[in-house]
Amino acid sequence: MNWSLSKNKEWSHLEQQFDWVAAMRDVPQDSLYHAEGNVSVHTQMVLQALTTDTAFQKLTEEERELLWTAALLHDVEKRSTTVTEVNGRISSHGHARKGELTARRVLYEHGIPFKEREYIAALVRYHGLPLWIMEKRNSVKSLLEASLRTDMKLLSLLARADVRGRVCADQRKLLDRVDFFDAYCEEQSCWHEPRVFATDNAKFTYFHKEDAHPDYIPFDDLRSTVVMLCGLPGMGKDLYIKKHYSNLPMLSLDAIRRAHKLKPDDASATGWAVQLAKEQAREFLRKGESFVWNATNITRQMRTQWIDLFVAYKARIKLIYIEVPYHEWLKQNNDREYAVPQSAMFRLLQKLEVPSIYEAHEVVYHV
Repeated sequence: MNWSLSKNKEWSHLEQQFDWVAAMRDVPQDSLYHAEGNVSVHTQMVLQALTTDTAFQKLTEEERELLWTAALLHDVEKRSTTVTEVNGRISSHGHARKGELTARRVLYEHGIPFKEREYIAALVRYHGLPLWIMEKRNSVKSLLEASLRTDMKLLSLLARADVRGRVCADQRKLLDRVDFFDAYCEEQSCWHEPRVFATDNAKFTYFHKEDAHPDYIPFDDLRSTVVMLCGLPGMGKDLYIKKHYSNLPMLSLDAIRRAHKLKPDDASATGWAVQLAKEQAREFLRKGESFVWNATNITRQMRTQWIDLFVAYKARIKLIYIEVPYHEWLKQNNDREYAVPQSAMFRLLQKLEVPSIYEAHEVVYHV
């Protein structure tokens, strides 16, 4: 193993090394669920519970590092989501979702390899799932989604440490929930391995349609392919297209803006450009012609609105995520003809949601 967020795992060192660790001291928690104290106290207790767990000690070195890093980061965004409600209770709704984004940014900036980084980011995102799986609107789909992004066995170990690393009256009840989660994963064939789908189209259909069944195999009547690029500005999407898809017509929001001299920060102009791009896309889709859709598409919401349009015309979606190492990314952007201001780059990085393999018929990671 050739990566680590920090070789020195002493808490005092971590506080000096990372401002987001130091910030945990100032984030309170509700005494009903976390009588141990603030997020700093809780995180230290979670790390202690994790590293003393015999199941953790039996893992490979890399699995231990993945889990330790996820445990360190699991509550990182309680700092931005914690509020005191009108009834005096303290809550931090959305901290796991936002924490995933911060974990991704932190690990990317520190050069953690892509696969390991995304495993950790997913562990942060889903760390509460074993406790609340049966409260999800579609518990099976939530479970299978998580299984395609990270290891459910590791997620279970993280959840156990999260429970054991707190002081609360219902600790035994919470641990029972994790036991149930383990059995549920076994039942759904996703314990320690992702759920297997019969075809790529079956996987996409299951996650794209509300009432689909994971074992359903849809008839493949797709008429064309949309190659959809995804990546931060400066990652090299244009170069990738020239190298691999120069034979296909390309639609691009940036190209539309430049052709019509529109400013990227003009919201009304961007709205007009999006509508024009959609109409141009429909022209290809109606004819059943394949094409490239070139845009940043850095959030799932952005991608979904386009994917919904494309599949309505029976198009197969090939989603290609482009990424280069952090310092190379900064250099490539500076060398571009149309460089993005660095402050804007960092804002976009904090919003980045790397596409999951269930978002399209095929997802390629060019990293």
